[in-house]
Amino acid sequence: MRQRVGLLFQDPDDQIISATVFEDVAFGPRQLGVEDPILAALVGQCLEQVGLAGFEERQPHRLSHGEKRRVCLAGVLACKPSLLVLDEPTSDLDPRGRREFKQLLQALPGAKIIATHDLELVVDLCSRVIILDEGKLVAQGSTITLLSNESLMLAHGLEKPHSLLHRHPHGPGVPIR
Repeated sequence: MRQRVGLLFQDPDDQIISATVFEDVAFGPRQLGVEDPILAALVGQCLEQVGLAGFEERQPHRLSHGEKRRVCLAGVLACKPSLLVLDEPTSDLDPRGRREFKQLLQALPGAKIIATHDLELVVDLCSRVIILDEGKLVAQGSTITLLSNESLMLAHGLEKPHSLLHRHPHGPGVPIR
């Protein structure tokens, strides 16, 4: 299962374990038996994919929070999972970092499960949602339909995303009957 599911922690400092970016991204594939020169090419490719080409020799503790998060994502991608599980992927990012990370996630192929309170991210990335409250499933379905339901959102400690404030749950131009 660990080879098929890639997990991105909420706090990159909990996920980074190596002294250099290269070693950190290479850790997972090494455990899976990937060796040089394939390993070096894989690490370079994954760092380029997350916008960190040339960061191989940098020390992770000297990177910004957003750069650390990208290093962690590169490490996950290097293991070639078929499913990405992301825990609050935009937390603690400034607006530019959030926007860039969202664009990066949009460009990644494959299935993603995202646990987040960033409902604008959900609107932009997810076609379906599951709403949990106190560990219980309270709703599941179309992102736009559920997140547009203001009473549902408020009842479970959430708010209707700003991007949906003037949008009907079934899309623009659909009459309400």
